[in-house]
Amino acid sequence: MAIKKFKPTTPGQRNKAISAFDEITTNKPQKSLLEPLKRTGGRNNTGQMTMRYIGGGHKKMYRVIDFLRNKDNVPAEVLTIEYDPNRSARIALVQYADGEKRYIIAPAGLKVGQKVESGSGVAPEVGNTLPLSEIPVGTMVHAIELRPGQGAAMARSAGTFAQLAAREGNHAVLRLPSGETRMVLVSCRATVGVVSNGDHNLESYGKAGRSRWLGRRPHNRGVVMNPHDHPMGGGEGRASGGHPRSRKGLPAKGYKTRNPKATSNKFIIERRKK
Repeated sequence: MAIKKFKPTTPGQRNKAISAFDEITTNKPQKSLLEPLKRTGGRNNTGQMTMRYIGGGHKKMYRVIDFLRNKDNVPAEVLTIEYDPNRSARIALVQYADGEKRYIIAPAGLKVGQKVESGSGVAPEVGNTLPLSEIPVGTMVHAIELRPGQGAAMARSAGTFAQLAAREGNHAVLRLPSGETRMVLVSCRATVGVVSNGDHNLESYGKAGRSRWLGRRPHNRGVVMNPHDHPMGGGEGRASGGHPRSRKGLPAKGYKTRNPKATSNKFIIERRKK
């Protein structure tokens, strides 16, 4: 994994830093695992804009990812490591012994030709998916289920992982990327290893146009708006401040939005660090 920097031959190149794509082995995705992805432009089914600053961007196809990893005790060979425009992590195309092909989230260190497997009784090696009850304590895991059979829900983006800290009865204690410590049923599955493309957070677009390619439109700060456009707008000159809040008046920056009656509260041992 490496970051590629450029000589400042143009203003857009000056601060540009992108992935070197060293680990990518092909630029042609598996056609049978592609689905069309319609752009919304931030509009709902009535055409009303419900999310600002979304629109444009390059056309993309969705890669169908196997988050369940439910083809148990059938070894699969890694055919390719690919770029996925819909997520920060890399994906791997694997082919099972019966010929079926699937995409999985590629962990760091996964190589073409390597064998991966899922199910109970599988060795806890990088890329293998197995229940938390069979993973050694202290192991780094990703693509973790919250409910048995639900499919991977946590630690799926580039460079993330959770650490299996302990096991207590029917629950495993996980230390999540956010710093939160929570309990998950030991019958839930997780994949061994750290998610690939760990240098993703070091990338720098270099120019506004690259944000537009990704479908992000210019974002306006609330303090530069007028009073009728935003609660933090108005004032003479460069006046800014007030009480940080959203356009709808909801307090921000420290205001707790989590429901104190959420059923999952009983599984959280320690909240994430501020």
